[in-house]
Amino acid sequence: MTDATPSHPTLVNPHDRAVALLTVAQLREREHAAQASLPAHTLMARAGAAAAHFLREQIVHAPSPVSARPVWFAAGPGNNGGDALVAAAALKRAGIDCEVCMPIEVKPDDARWALAEARAAGVPITQTPPASFDAYGWLVDGLFGIGLARALDGEFGALAERLSARSRSNGHVLALDVPSGLDSDTGNVVGGGPAVRASHTITFIGAKPGLYTGMGRDYAGVVSIAPIGIEVEVSLHSADIAVLNATVLFGPSMPARDFATHKGSFGTLAVVGGETGMCGAPILAARAALLAGAGKVNVGFLGSDAPPYDTPHPELMLHNAGKLALDAMSAVAAGCGMGNSASARQLVERILRLDAAVLLDADALNLVARDDALAAHVSEHARTSGAPCVLTPHPLEAARLLGADTAAVQRDRLASARTLAARFDAVVVLKGSGTVIAAPDGRLAINPTGNAALATGGTGDVLGGLIGALLAQRLPPFEAALAGVYLHGLAADALVAHGDGPVGLAAGELAPMVRRLVNRLFYAPKE
Repeated sequence: MTDATPSHPTLVNPHDRAVALLTVAQLREREHAAQASLPAHTLMARAGAAAAHFLREQIVHAPSPVSARPVWFAAGPGNNGGDALVAAAALKRAGIDCEVCMPIEVKPDDARWALAEARAAGVPITQTPPASFDAYGWLVDGLFGIGLARALDGEFGALAERLSARSRSNGHVLALDVPSGLDSDTGNVVGGGPAVRASHTITFIGAKPGLYTGMGRDYAGVVSIAPIGIEVEVSLHSADIAVLNATVLFGPSMPARDFATHKGSFGTLAVVGGETGMCGAPILAARAALLAGAGKVNVGFLGSDAPPYDTPHPELMLHNAGKLALDAMSAVAAGCGMGNSASARQLVERILRLDAAVLLDADALNLVARDDALAAHVSEHARTSGAPCVLTPHPLEAARLLGADTAAVQRDRLASARTLAARFDAVVVLKGSGTVIAAPDGRLAINPTGNAALATGGTGDVLGGLIGALLAQRLPPFEAALAGVYLHGLAADALVAHGDGPVGLAAGELAPMVRRLVNRLFYAPKE
């Protein structure tokens, strides 16, 4: 059998490393270059060996009545099916019972070689899946990989639905490379048909953006990477390859907390918004900014029902927005609960003329979307202040800014974020599952943290306050966005791990956890 030594998977650890996210075109380029210098079948041998290694580790280190049962493989007609056949052969040789269902015999040369390997190892191969999966432990999706261009249907669609049902019932389903039916570039389901919802995915050569955004996180489950001997260099400043957000991307920009520092060292932030009936939104943002380390935090309210002070945090300085000394601010976060009045529009224009870091969210974005003059001011701000604005739209707000609809934005979240960043010369945070952060110079990242607990009112205001606080502390806009999004999601993950979600987590609970995480990750005492 072809050498498969460099096949063991590397688990993704989003806390300490940046991971390249390769498109299908980028993967094909690296795959073809490697194949030109390697013996025949080498990459398939390594991929199959990596999958077998993963399964052996799971079976040996998590012994249970279920894990002791045979492994069942679904093999498609292409190279993904070949990977499954190689893995089955390796397990069979290791003494682990397994079975392959191959509805249509594999066709490519590499996969034909893999079929011969499986037959030689004595792997049982059938054409028809069993009526029940109860007799099996792990189920393996080797139906289709990254090349699928149409919706799954017929027997393959039915298999995808059955595998997904097993995963939803807490069964173990491993997808090889990508879950079958998932677009590895966009995170959408191909053709709107069924797709495999896996509990785990082992992806080959490099990670794919579609595993981390859109529907990808739900369908891919826990992702691990098997480089299979092909090195993928990660540049932290490249516009060519997207990366998975990680502390290494923004940690070096976090400000030092020396003994001699004072509140002025960490900037002055203004949170502006809060039309009548919506004053809670800027309060949430301002509290988050305070706990994220901003030196001084002001709140400017447009509404007539603003409180005179914030009882839990009297450190916050509350003002009528029209009387707020915006020229004295290091950064301004505007839009939360702002409304769409003429006064709000004038205030956004005033903010965009400041020589300060600016974040626009919520209603401020809606004002920009329908006002060409304001939109021009957003682009001009980058030139006049020397730093781009940060825009934090959810998909509907992004659609308004693009003059499109939400479906168009979600069809390709990475392209939508890049287009917005280029159009407005701004750093764009396209919120959602797998938030996309795009810089006007082409840099692109997808965030791996966060969960369904964030699907509640006010969490976007908290995010705006966090990024605003980091801008006030003089982080560059792209790094401030990366840090805010990452810590926001990580706080939700930590709270859920403690049992405080995903159901019923309130937005105001995030900021205290962010404070704890910031201190643990960046300011822990040196031993």
